[in-house]
Amino acid sequence: MSTPLSERVQRIKPSPTLAVTAKANALKAEGKDVIGLGAGEPDFDTP
Repeated sequence: MSTPLSERVQRIKPSPTLAVTAKANALKAEGKDVIGLGAGEPDFDTP
């Protein structure tokens, strides 16, 4: 049994940040050097 999604939900676009991260991961998998600036958590406390 499938539940139809509302028209509003169907208009939600994918996150550009996640798209950049996926592209960076694909390039890394190809063996290319990549500096990923798309997503992540800082390794320091906020000032």
